[in-house]
Amino acid sequence: MAEPRVIVEARGVTKWFGATTALDAVDCVVGPGVVHGLLGPNGAGKTTLLSALFGLILPDEGTLRLFGRSRGEAGPSWLDGVAGFVETPRFYPYLTGRRNLAVLAGLDGGDAAELIDEALERTGLAGAGRRKVRGYSLGMRQRLGLAAAMLRRPRLLILDEPANGMDPAGIRDLRTALRRLARDGVTVILSSHDMAQVEEICDSVTVLSRGQVAFAGRLDVMRTDAPDAVWRLRTSDDAAAAELSRSCAGVKAASHDDGGLVVHAAQDRLDDYVLRLGRDGVAVRGLELDTTPLEALFFQLTGEPRPGGQLPVSQLPRTKEVR
Repeated sequence: MAEPRVIVEARGVTKWFGATTALDAVDCVVGPGVVHGLLGPNGAGKTTLLSALFGLILPDEGTLRLFGRSRGEAGPSWLDGVAGFVETPRFYPYLTGRRNLAVLAGLDGGDAAELIDEALERTGLAGAGRRKVRGYSLGMRQRLGLAAAMLRRPRLLILDEPANGMDPAGIRDLRTALRRLARDGVTVILSSHDMAQVEEICDSVTVLSRGQVAFAGRLDVMRTDAPDAVWRLRTSDDAAAAELSRSCAGVKAASHDDGGLVVHAAQDRLDDYVLRLGRDGVAVRGLELDTTPLEALFFQLTGEPRPGGQLPVSQLPRTKEVR
């Protein structure tokens, strides 16, 4: 049977916990074979939505469909083809990684046990499979959770903060593994509070803020609405550099709490500004990217505190919300 055109469809999903509204009329639509990010600060409602997708909680209002079927329509088979984890995956610490996977494979039955070596290899744990899990780092446990999910041959993979605790090499391995799964037709939904991680891994995103959708769409579309990047600049005369920025179109500079300047500018405007600093006798002693355009948009959409010294949201270009 052909895969439906929509794998996950949430319409008007609302969830209350007492007087707290965890989800407020949330819409989220995800097609096949994509890596979709569920992005938002802590407390935005990400884990609540993922828990609803797993059937761990029931929405108070709205509808959820997986593979075109609601829970009522599908019955006990609603989660067939679905795998993943919510919050930190748990394992028996006194067993090896391989033995933990063998226990889970025995519960799933079928040919799951034959997939253990492949799952360990694809998650970068082939060399650690015979070590006891009590000695695993947090990032390794996250990757073991991904390996466990892959034993089910999922068509939909749902991961809650899978990059948590991973170093850059681990994130690279995770990105490679998820991209390979997407090429094989698996739909991946992963949550994160880190826009930079999502930007590296995902094709599209749903941004949640205080339980509501602040943005939904492809990352390339999101980039067109994003404000300028944020740069950290150190010079031989920061006061003169800040004053000079006022006469440079498309450049805004202010003092950073940790010293130096924080500069909002597109790449071409920044180049012009740096060249002018040199012509005016101000030496550039340090320049690095602090916040990508998508990270800046994330702070803008969610109202999250910006890194110390950055210009307030009111001074940045506004972007429309996409529903």
